[in-house]
Amino acid sequence: MTEEEIVAHATELHPTILTIDTHVDIPANFATEESDPGVRGERKVDLPKMREGGLDAAFFAAYVSQTERTSENYEQVKADAMVKFDAIHRMAEPMYPDQIEIAHSADDLERIHNYGKLAACIGIENGYAIADDISLLETYHDLGARYITLTHDGHNDIGDSATPRERLRDEEAEHGGLSDFGKEVVAEMNRVGMMVDISHVAKSTMLDAARLSRAPIIASHSSAKALADHPRNLDDEQLLALRENGGVIHVVALGGFLMADPPEKTAAIEAMREEMGVTTREARRAMDPEQRQEYSRRMAELDETWPPADIQTWGDHVDYIVDLIGIDHVGVGTDFDGGGGIRGFNDASESLNVTIELVRHGYTEEEIAKIWGGNFMRVWREKTPGSGGTEEHRTVNKERRTSNA
Repeated sequence: MTEEEIVAHATELHPTILTIDTHVDIPANFATEESDPGVRGERKVDLPKMREGGLDAAFFAAYVSQTERTSENYEQVKADAMVKFDAIHRMAEPMYPDQIEIAHSADDLERIHNYGKLAACIGIENGYAIADDISLLETYHDLGARYITLTHDGHNDIGDSATPRERLRDEEAEHGGLSDFGKEVVAEMNRVGMMVDISHVAKSTMLDAARLSRAPIIASHSSAKALADHPRNLDDEQLLALRENGGVIHVVALGGFLMADPPEKTAAIEAMREEMGVTTREARRAMDPEQRQEYSRRMAELDETWPPADIQTWGDHVDYIVDLIGIDHVGVGTDFDGGGGIRGFNDASESLNVTIELVRHGYTEEEIAKIWGGNFMRVWREKTPGSGGTEEHRTVNKERRTSNA
């Protein structure tokens, strides 16, 4: 196919498939006048941009930051999680019920899509949101949460993180994978019907989760470590374990997880952040519009000197994962508004470019539909109360692995 034919074919195909982004971040003031998702603005994902790009559904993350594990902080983190839950419900219920609706199941998402509305799904980023209270899993599930990323930056009571934090006085490993409490958490998530998300967790934690979960697990926003040696990415052993479990890795659209920056660029970015006083992720999220504009301008200057990852790099990760573990185990999870955004796929309005790139890489219509949402929907349907670990589930996964071998 010529480039013109590729674009034409992808443009015709894109509206016919269900497109899902499994990880989008939101600020604490989301769904307010200051951060209105119904207005096309600076955020990478809002309702107009979803419509423009043909993005049908997104998992909005109730993210909580890892702090020192104290009784006071346990109470604070629960309150922080509720702020995000309230914001997502506010968007979909009093603000824009005619445009977007919260999906509580795979069938629910399809119903919403067929009705012509966008679908909002809820994921929790950092299991620290439950503190040490396992009963909160059912509470959060009732509020709409359908996956939990077990850890974030820094270890928690559930397990070890891929990125221990010196500010939390973390050792390289605390539990050696999932803690005893973490094993109980995974079992309870299986029971209530919440997907286990292993983005951000240590390799030992991920392998424990893949082995112990009675239902398929997901990586909501990760990439292949063989192509970008970042602690947040999955190596070949982890990818093979993911296939054995029947799960899906959703390739992230964040440059640092797709391609390693040269040391010179890394040093320049660190110096720029130091000068601007935004050395932490929390500080960058808290930037005012003027600071954000200046930060973007200066990053763009650095990108001109050292070109970053782009949509083709993203497609290379998809190819690598498909070649290793098969077409049934890869999806799309951007981390938009949490650092995600690459050339060619910088916000939701450019979602068509993903389909174009997948056509360019030679994927069929059926395969593109699997990558964009089909694989995730399969996992979601297998991740219902009482369904994990059945003989039928194991047989289906065995047949799938054999066909991909």
